[in-house]
Amino acid sequence: MGDSVKILGMEAEKGRWLFVIIGMVINLCLGSIYSWSVFKAPLKAFLETSGPEVSASALQLPFMIFLACFAIAMPLSAGYIEKHGPRKVVMVGGVLTGLGWLMASMSTSIMMMVATYGIIGGIGVGIAYGVPVAMSGRWFPDKRGLAVGLTVLGFGFSAFFTANIANILIASSGVMQTFRIFGIAFIIIMVILATPLVFPSAGWKPAGWAPPAPKPGAAKSCEMKRQEMLKTKTFFGLWLCYFIGCLAGLMAISISADVAGEVGTEAVAALLMGFSPVGFFAIFNGGGRPVFGTLTDKLTPKNAAILSFVLIIIASLLIWQMQTAPVYILSFAILWGCLGGWLAIAPTSTASFFGVGDYPRCYGMVFLAYGAGALVGPFLAGWIKDATGSFIAVFPYVIALAAAGIVIAFLLMKPPVTE
Repeated sequence: MGDSVKILGMEAEKGRWLFVIIGMVINLCLGSIYSWSVFKAPLKAFLETSGPEVSASALQLPFMIFLACFAIAMPLSAGYIEKHGPRKVVMVGGVLTGLGWLMASMSTSIMMMVATYGIIGGIGVGIAYGVPVAMSGRWFPDKRGLAVGLTVLGFGFSAFFTANIANILIASSGVMQTFRIFGIAFIIIMVILATPLVFPSAGWKPAGWAPPAPKPGAAKSCEMKRQEMLKTKTFFGLWLCYFIGCLAGLMAISISADVAGEVGTEAVAALLMGFSPVGFFAIFNGGGRPVFGTLTDKLTPKNAAILSFVLIIIASLLIWQMQTAPVYILSFAILWGCLGGWLAIAPTSTASFFGVGDYPRCYGMVFLAYGAGALVGPFLAGWIKDATGSFIAVFPYVIALAAAGIVIAFLLMKPPVTE
């Protein structure tokens, strides 16, 4: 593919930014899972009107299973992105995502929510999610961290819109009607946005651009297949660090509204001037992605990872020791921002360390760390709440894990050794 490539009538160097915008909006739909804490209280009340009491840990199940199915479906569907192209894969994933929400609106129990919202919706997101990231990785070899960070910004920023829209719809139409409206909207939006998606030809690069010499500590240019990647220490270091970063972040996201209640809902609302905490924190989750994506390019993956873990430790220490509204807002803003950061650090690092030739399958394996964090984090938070009566007790464990992450990043997040 030469310099004369056109994207929707524009030169490729300009038109490729449209794919970033499309990817952001696709991820805005897919990232609605991050508004889960807004649905929990009204869903609990609805289910208990005709069934038994729903525990805190049970309310975490749809969220956990959604994220786990999301993470598992991504590597399993990665090969289909190459085979069938980005357009068809996003359409299939978008329809399944919407069906998950739509069918969830007919649930009468937590297990029905798990089967519909959790499994069907989670698989749909897993199928579609890898496409916008792969698009940015291929169309932006010169600005990969920034492009990937902006693309996944939509996923993290989603709750800014969906949480506030959900609050309005739940108040006016009820929680189940809200699931129904979201499901229909996602199907329509995703099918339309998938239509123009296309990969560049192999070896395409922007006119006048040549790969620069790597900085000290950065990865040399290399291309690895998934099987080769799995044999490197770099993969295990990146996977473990991603797991720790996601565990802390997903745990924070799943309990944000609950901890606000422990700290003082009125005090938090007063500081946020009535703005939804989940919607407010979504700004940081979204903003953390282009910020940490750029830092990964400039500081190297290892240093970006260490910075993230240092911030997680600081935030966890603050909320553990001082349960006040200002500290709550500061701590959770940092935790949401660091989770968003890892959703940029990990894909950017994967492309940097292992290349883009087999990127969907390589990042699919790395992304399993997100699924592991999704299972462990929310479950741990719900279990500790049931055992102790408070979510605050989980943060000493987060501190210890983040400290381990610093060590792992320092020792293993290095360019892989190639012959």
